[in-house]
Amino acid sequence: MKRIVVTGLGTVNPIGKDVKEFWENIKAGKSGVGLITKFDAEHHATKIAGEVKNFDPTLYDMEKKEARKMALFTQYAVASSVQAMKQAGLKKDDVEPGRIGVALGNGIGGFEIIESAYKVLFDRGPSRVPPMITPKMITNEGAANVAIKFNAQGPAYSMSTACASGTDAIGNAALYIRSGITDVMIAGGTEGSITALGVAGFNVIQALSTRNDDPEKASRPFDKDRDGFILAEGAGMIVLEDYEYAKKRGATILAELVGYGSTCDANHLTAPHPEGLGSAQAMTNALKEAGMKPEDIDYINAHGTSTPTNDPIETKAIKHAFGDHAYKLKVSSTKSMHGHLVGGTGGLEAIVSILAIRDNYFPATINLDEPEEGCDLDYVPNKGQNGTINVVLSNSLGFGGHNSCVIFKRWSE
Repeated sequence: MKRIVVTGLGTVNPIGKDVKEFWENIKAGKSGVGLITKFDAEHHATKIAGEVKNFDPTLYDMEKKEARKMALFTQYAVASSVQAMKQAGLKKDDVEPGRIGVALGNGIGGFEIIESAYKVLFDRGPSRVPPMITPKMITNEGAANVAIKFNAQGPAYSMSTACASGTDAIGNAALYIRSGITDVMIAGGTEGSITALGVAGFNVIQALSTRNDDPEKASRPFDKDRDGFILAEGAGMIVLEDYEYAKKRGATILAELVGYGSTCDANHLTAPHPEGLGSAQAMTNALKEAGMKPEDIDYINAHGTSTPTNDPIETKAIKHAFGDHAYKLKVSSTKSMHGHLVGGTGGLEAIVSILAIRDNYFPATINLDEPEEGCDLDYVPNKGQNGTINVVLSNSLGFGGHNSCVIFKRWSE
């Protein structure tokens, strides 16, 4: 089976507009949550979010005219892909166009485009709706714009499995390389849904935190006082390559992707299986593909949303999949710092996983003061720790019962 390696990373998110800044803030335990500035949230139950502040697309090889034709989720994806390809040492047309593709996870698409167009429709009539509304709002345009940027003429598609989208995109990108269809894939996830409708929609199903008076403490995975997740925005993209291709061109290898697992609970539209069986099976499937035992995993980057439902059930799932070893490994949720990027989360947390291996560093779960009953694993509370990390599993769980995980391993010949 072909070996799949990671050669580039790129991100734009609430605590970093590049990988270096992001990782420094992860190590510092910094929260990117604050009062919403993108719209007037006065009448919303939730008035806080993880916003990307002062984002300038022209800093990422995008002209203003080009960026104006993109929704935010697309701009974030392109900006992150530009960073990842630069680190990988790849430029447009460096790879035979038909041998490079794009797999982009996205849950919602261009919400801000839809909302603004509806206002025009109702205020000024259908003939005044902006001509670019459709190509800006639909989810596939993120992948298409990344493909155009790098002349990637291989498979280029958008994957939508809610909060598992980014992880599924990475896993499926690896399948294209393993099948021999491509040599290189730009993969990850993106989201830009901090809008009046986006926040209202999650509020009415009581999914978001309403700790408006203390934003930086609002995302508190596994803590008994958690009350919901923090909606965030941004993207995380990685470059995957066939090892032989990467070796031939002399690429610097950051990690190896060795396992991918995906299941569906087929149980409920918004709630996970009460025993976490689907998530446990996804983890087991990823271990099987990697040819690993539970004891081989050193760290799990948990989905860890900070919702009353997710955290204890994910804990159960880890115990089902890892048995006694669940109590010996480290588990943490970096959503406590960067918030929940929905479809972008899997891509961003893949980057966390790879950097954790590089630096032998277990990121913290900040704001974890007193664990919920039943949440009894080592969640690395409040302060990150140094230690030996060779293999990391990253979990992503989404509405609709989607469960996905990927396993990254320290690179060795």
